[in-house]
Amino acid sequence: MTPKKIPSEIPAVDSKANSVLREIMSGDPVRIGLSILLGFFIGAVFMVVFNEDVVKSWSNFGADPSYALSTVWWTIQDGYGALFSGSVFNLGADNFIDGIRPLTETLRFAAPLIMAGLGVALTFRVGLFNIGATGQIMVGLAGATFVSTRLHMPAIIHMLVAVLAAVLCAMVWGIIVGILKARTGAHEVIVTIMMNYVATSLFTFFLRNPGMLLEASGGGTPKSDHPDGTAKLGALLGPDFNLHYGLILAVLAVFIYWWLMERSTFGYRFRMVGHNATAARAAGIKVENTFIWALAISAAFAGLAAANQGLSLDGGLTTSIEAGIGFDAITVALLGGSRAGGVVMAGLLFGAFKAGSSSMQFAGVSPEVLGVVKALIVLFIAAPPIIRALYRLPVPGPKIYEAAKKAKEAKVIK
Repeated sequence: MTPKKIPSEIPAVDSKANSVLREIMSGDPVRIGLSILLGFFIGAVFMVVFNEDVVKSWSNFGADPSYALSTVWWTIQDGYGALFSGSVFNLGADNFIDGIRPLTETLRFAAPLIMAGLGVALTFRVGLFNIGATGQIMVGLAGATFVSTRLHMPAIIHMLVAVLAAVLCAMVWGIIVGILKARTGAHEVIVTIMMNYVATSLFTFFLRNPGMLLEASGGGTPKSDHPDGTAKLGALLGPDFNLHYGLILAVLAVFIYWWLMERSTFGYRFRMVGHNATAARAAGIKVENTFIWALAISAAFAGLAAANQGLSLDGGLTTSIEAGIGFDAITVALLGGSRAGGVVMAGLLFGAFKAGSSSMQFAGVSPEVLGVVKALIVLFIAAPPIIRALYRLPVPGPKIYEAAKKAKEAKVIK
């Protein structure tokens, strides 16, 4: 009996899906810039449509059209002007220190996003999808809090040991995922999601139960003891600002990521596996071990973000200390195209959103508008056909990918 012929459409569909995925991960600057622009435009539409003054002015559009149009303009200007004043420079400040305080707040919020975003970006470059930054941060927080509250050491040394504890604990959490991926074939997306729940519940268990290492003395709210002053990340610009040495950790993380992925042979193996795991295996690279190393190093960057959060507070830690950084890191990595410079710019943008949201609220604009803008930016980046259709961009073909591949190989050889 003649076996049935496999339909020719199957390889074509698989090739198209892979090409779309490569396009999403490629981080084309033009497409990303247009996605951000479109996200801000739709955010402006939301400001206008749900503003009571604008609605009233447009009800009398026939009698006074100029007033209606000017109300639309001033609503948008006030909203995004408040975002600028709350995240970059306060033009209404009485002195220079108050003027630049918004920028320092943006840098403070951006630092953990950049560190965690670098971790997620690394797995993207290896062809993996790490959604476990939240759990890795929680485990790193447990390690950093134990060292900062239960051990006593000289200044600087105490801080460095606490940071190292956060990194190592997070790496262990990442290695577990890597081993399950490499040895059993378990999908990293499912495993990391489940590990997030385990880590969050474990951290909460430590805070709620008497006798546990992170349980504070007294009080009904689950909260850890205060970290020793010798373990805390000191103020970077003095007591007038909240910015601390976590920014230095972020700068070091960016340099390490850039060197690892662009200049080291280790990073070359990562990129080769991410480009084509089958070809990498044929070339003698142990793909399974590469997965383990990639998820471990990715978690290490999340551990740095955990140290940033756990060692910068005056009080004890609560269960909300993670502040959604783990999931925002996925967006930062996508927006940054998994490149060091791109992740920095994306982290600064999202840090500005966090720093400026309260100013927008004072200006009468709902802070949820920024959530809409962020969600739309991610949507447009994750759906390249939408941006191509709206802006009439050309479809990237195989020749474009081959040219990019040859350029990268030439750069590595050089």
